[in-house]
Amino acid sequence: MSLAVRVIPCLDVDAGRVVKGVKFLSLRDAGDPLELAHAYDAQGADELTFLDVTASSTDRATTYDVVSATAEQVFIPLTVGGGIRSADDVDRLLRAGADKVSVNTAAVARPELIGEISARFGTQVLVLSLDARRTRADGDGGEPAGPATASGFEVTTHGGRRGTGIDAIDWIRQAEDLGVGEVLLNSIDADGTKEGFDLELISAARAAVSVPLIASGGAGAADHFAPAVRAGADALLAASIFHFGEVTIAEVKAALRADGIQVR
Repeated sequence: MSLAVRVIPCLDVDAGRVVKGVKFLSLRDAGDPLELAHAYDAQGADELTFLDVTASSTDRATTYDVVSATAEQVFIPLTVGGGIRSADDVDRLLRAGADKVSVNTAAVARPELIGEISARFGTQVLVLSLDARRTRADGDGGEPAGPATASGFEVTTHGGRRGTGIDAIDWIRQAEDLGVGEVLLNSIDADGTKEGFDLELISAARAAVSVPLIASGGAGAADHFAPAVRAGADALLAASIFHFGEVTIAEVKAALRADGIQVR
């Protein structure tokens, strides 16, 4: 774990608007990305993550105009992902104002993309975004589990729409070896439930790799964040509780400090 934990709002963007759903489904409008970015900058966010959630599934490029407008007016680090398929795409995003980029679907399809990006731009700009779901039945009558994997977690692609059968923990080990600088752990099972982060997923990832881990999915209250740090997260990402004003970044940081955790 790094010395100071980062708190990061996530802007999931579809067709130029911020959206949020539950378990990557039933998306609803959450506002204008630039307005939200300004608000989070003022609130003390350590970074912003901007994910174009349908860029891969619809085979289109990330909306560079939104990225550029955000980067021009908001001066905290910006990570951008969605639809990145080549090192040239990364170059365009960095020139548009991104500080880091995240790759997911294209890297699963062609893992050597990770090495190509890190060799050209450095590992510090590259984040692996992993949309993971449990492969064992949870007994709650929900959707059938995916194909069994050794860790119990499967990699999905195309915004969580397609299973791969790839073990999620094996994949992040491989990605670390190939040159990613951070891993963004998106728990599909916890996403939008507001029941807390997936501590089992975080712990399994922490035991497997040494790069910083960003925990995502499930935050519903300020006191949900500290357990994720205890499980091994270096940074904490949330969306709906910030977008809809349920919890502020200041409240999250205060709760972390009260738990003895250093924040920025």
